[in-house]
Amino acid sequence: MGVKGDEEAVTQAPGKSILRYNSPLVQVSLIGLVCFCCPGMFNALSGMGGGGQVNPTAANNANTALYTTFSVFGVLGGGIYNILGPRLTLAAGCSTYILYAGSFLYYNHHPHQGFVVVAGGILGIGAGLLWAGQGAIMTSYPPPDRKGTYISLFWSIFNMGGVIGGLIPFILNYHSDASSVNDGTYIGFMCFMTFGTLLALAILPPSRVIRNDGSRCTNIKYSNVSTEAFEIFKLFFNWKMLLIVPAAWASNFFYSYQFNNVNSALFNLRTRGFNNVFYWGAQMLGSVAIGYIMDFSFESRRMRGFVGIGVVGLLGTAIWGGGLANQLNYSIHDMPNKLDFKDSGSDFAGPFVLYFSYGLLDAMFQSMVYWVIGALANDSETLSRYVGFYKGVQSAGGAVAWQIDSHKVPYLSQLIVNWSLTTVSYPLLVILIMLAVKDEEKAEVKIVKEVALPVS
Repeated sequence: MGVKGDEEAVTQAPGKSILRYNSPLVQVSLIGLVCFCCPGMFNALSGMGGGGQVNPTAANNANTALYTTFSVFGVLGGGIYNILGPRLTLAAGCSTYILYAGSFLYYNHHPHQGFVVVAGGILGIGAGLLWAGQGAIMTSYPPPDRKGTYISLFWSIFNMGGVIGGLIPFILNYHSDASSVNDGTYIGFMCFMTFGTLLALAILPPSRVIRNDGSRCTNIKYSNVSTEAFEIFKLFFNWKMLLIVPAAWASNFFYSYQFNNVNSALFNLRTRGFNNVFYWGAQMLGSVAIGYIMDFSFESRRMRGFVGIGVVGLLGTAIWGGGLANQLNYSIHDMPNKLDFKDSGSDFAGPFVLYFSYGLLDAMFQSMVYWVIGALANDSETLSRYVGFYKGVQSAGGAVAWQIDSHKVPYLSQLIVNWSLTTVSYPLLVILIMLAVKDEEKAEVKIVKEVALPVS
């Protein structure tokens, strides 16, 4: 797979160290750092609402273009990853984030949204490549019984990008009365994204990543266009993927509501950056919590899955219920005064805690879905296609959501749709675990041993 020569796997016994460069721990950490620099900074930019601009129209249209192309290349991304390998796929995807941040720097001086929208569409292509590769690495490199832990590790490193990215506009715009962020904010984002693009070249192909038990992450060396086209086509008739569709559609659908209609609608510019530090910080906490449940709460893997879905379902009901109580206090035609983080009392505390909780739920929901996908297979080729399908459907939902917000659909209606979509997905994931996730740990060990490397 990928560059010629990558097919040759190491035949030496890997030793005991988990900090080997070709270990799953190091490689998952590296992809976490890549996503820290690129989509992590993108998340911080989007989390301010309107891409940091006073008028969210340009950002909403750019996000619609982004998620439209993402929905196509998310599905195709798994096949492209299997053909090109991780380095070319990830580096090409990361480079488009730099262009997107640069388009808002341009917009600060020339408020014509055409460049921003085109950059958004190009970013959708790159994001499809990046996230398909990321998903394959995150779900296939770890040992089968520690996928939740590695997903948590990735999610924590990745969302630290949102934390740092939230500090950038908070610090650089602390004393500013402007409604849009300054040039330095966008330049700071672009510097991080450039570093992430270069770091993507350090990711090893699956055939060279060796687990501590001597097994490697794939036993398939190459793929081709016709094979990938056929395998991707079959995903649309795969009952496992069809059960994931509602969860995939819901998992990015709520961003436009949370970023534009909660954070941007209720808080001033510097406080939006302040809130994002805690929103993405909450994602780190949420991913660790659900990762522990999914890997360590019960001996039975299926039971861990059921309990994880139950916990996320109950927490989601409580948080969206709190969101409903908050939303009843304002509407698109009756906006409150902007809140500042220095405001005392419940006026600031209530909406702030709600926004923090939205971040917590996002990480738990998406980590849970990734765990379910990772439990359906072990090899990177299959999982890259599964994750690509998930990201494609997810992005189609995002494209619709950003246009819904652009057309000024009432905030309350958006909240109800978001709450309903996430709620519908829980029983379908339970059914998927019941029918497709095996509980025979000995069978898993047998699969691993069949692809173990010979020891010299």
